[in-house]
Amino acid sequence: MKNEKVNSTLVSNYVQHIIDSFLISMAKRYDVKEKTYFKYPNKYYYTDIGLRNARLNYRQYDPGHIMENIIYNELLSRGYSVDVGVVTDRTGGANTQKEIDFVVNDADKKIYIQSAFQMDADKKESSELASLILTKDFFKKIIVRMDIPHNFYDDNGIFHCNLIDLLPGRVELF
Repeated sequence: MKNEKVNSTLVSNYVQHIIDSFLISMAKRYDVKEKTYFKYPNKYYYTDIGLRNARLNYRQYDPGHIMENIIYNELLSRGYSVDVGVVTDRTGGANTQKEIDFVVNDADKKIYIQSAFQMDADKKESSELASLILTKDFFKKIIVRMDIPHNFYDDNGIFHCNLIDLLPGRVELF
């Protein structure tokens, strides 16, 4: 391995050219409590999953990441402004940042969406729910899943819906 220096400006310019070419989209990280944007790190999504797969030579099959990318593209195609949410968990004296996959804005309306391919273990379920519960606000919260046959609201008021219902518009977001 060579010890070559990487010019951060050059990398930033390349990333911007890829965004300008509509190959990827950038989602900014948004502090839900402080209502401010982080300068970095941003999150990037492929505009075409086929291009992602071709770039990775079809070696990396990760249905959770692919589903998250599909949801992001769907939200953008509906005309929403989409950011990645960040909330801080201060329990036990720690300051742990937790991510909300999508903070979706439509004018003055806002919802939070979490993408979870499967929530087949208690640990996975508590992890996915924790960031949404930490917001402690009144905005609608949705978890999009592939492992449920019916849409439902849980005891926390969080709406669980199947991706197959979300994509064709059978689920009303706002």
